[in-house]
Amino acid sequence: MNKFLFSMILTELEDAVGIENCSTREIDKLTHSVDYFWLSRVFADRGEKMPEADVVVSPKNAEEVSKVLQIANYYKIPVTTWGGGGGTQGGALPVCGGIVLDTKRMNEVYDVNTDSMYIECGTGAIYKQIENVANEKGYATMHYPSSLTCSTVGGFLAHRGIGVVSTKYGKIDDMVLQMEVVLPNGKIIQTSPAPKHAAGPDLNQIFIGSEGTLGIMTKAQMRIYNQPEERRFRGFLFKDMHEAFVAGKELLQKIKPSVMRLYDEAETGSIIKKIVGVEKKGAFMNVAIEGLSEIVPIEEKIMLRMFKEYGAEDLGSEYGEKWWKEKITFFYPGHALDLPWMFGTMDTIAPFDKIEKIYWAMKKAVESNFPMARFIAHFSHWYEWGCMIYDRFIVENPPQDPIEALRLHNQIWNCGVRAAIANGGVVNDHHGVGIKLGRLMKEQYGPAMEVFEGLKRQLDPNNILNPFKLGL
Repeated sequence: MNKFLFSMILTELEDAVGIENCSTREIDKLTHSVDYFWLSRVFADRGEKMPEADVVVSPKNAEEVSKVLQIANYYKIPVTTWGGGGGTQGGALPVCGGIVLDTKRMNEVYDVNTDSMYIECGTGAIYKQIENVANEKGYATMHYPSSLTCSTVGGFLAHRGIGVVSTKYGKIDDMVLQMEVVLPNGKIIQTSPAPKHAAGPDLNQIFIGSEGTLGIMTKAQMRIYNQPEERRFRGFLFKDMHEAFVAGKELLQKIKPSVMRLYDEAETGSIIKKIVGVEKKGAFMNVAIEGLSEIVPIEEKIMLRMFKEYGAEDLGSEYGEKWWKEKITFFYPGHALDLPWMFGTMDTIAPFDKIEKIYWAMKKAVESNFPMARFIAHFSHWYEWGCMIYDRFIVENPPQDPIEALRLHNQIWNCGVRAAIANGGVVNDHHGVGIKLGRLMKEQYGPAMEVFEGLKRQLDPNNILNPFKLGL
């Protein structure tokens, strides 16, 4: 790329989205070069420059996105989609330079349909924005992740995100009805008007979780729900994680709580003690039951009887209500894991018959191979067939040299995730793959990786969309 050709391309992009929505300012490129991925932050912290885009564009709608992608395809320029920048896997980092396409101008709420129960919005909307719109109409989105106030609709769709009431309402892919998507060649498509059908594969599920590698989602219809008439919380202390795990599994065969979060002994003794105030030994579980006022007391009675049989200490509603109030506080400065510590969340998911084995295998693998690392976990999203582990490693004194820190970071991740895969788990449950874990996708899927690679070649033959992410 030379200065003259770049200037010509820049004027084309300015024509597509407006001069004011096309920036080459160093501050804009810098702020789009570091997301919440630990390695990007530590490189910046150590004075190393992260890869930057050549230009940041902010389109307003699918038509402007289409124009940008047509220009990029012609000149074979990489395009990396950027939402709120809250991702932890480096999925939004412009590692090949080129264009960063910031979606936040695509934040319009187009419709609140109370017949079909959805909000139609631009994917650049911060999720709390559409939650507020739903609340004003007396409804709720029921998607409450820790990054609710700083991440976009498209960001959650791109990484198949999840919220704290998922046990009752599902993940983000259960909450979307229809989407508008711009393909790498600039063509604008609509997925099917209903998410459940027999008219071929579900196009939604091709683009959800694809992390901006197959197309750019520009509009989505997200489900809304009636507000529960009543929501009751209950905190329990089990003598150990196994007893709590078995009790939780049995409970899900009878009722469906909205929240069921089980913390291992290590996390109960650290984070839960600090935030919620439980200072006893054991495994803490917080459960929320919600819905119609006639039904909630009955389900609570079933839960109390069942957990008593497993020897759980009933801590009442106080701890549970405090946890709900502080559910996002866990991730705020002063409470969240942060530099200078090294840390990572190796969330994985598996059926019930494998999940405990995975937990112990990952804990042993990390702590035995890396004595400087501490391993803590909780089980935070449950289904009738299995659940996921929100498992984290912490190194309080990582190497100061950024390359040595990167090497140790990747070694720990390789060790932990490979232990999960070997015991029936997956690379990741809901944070995504990005550039952090792309190298492990072929180990996860083997020959099946050819399906993803075939989709990429067909839809994006010039490989312009988010290269080197998702193992593609």
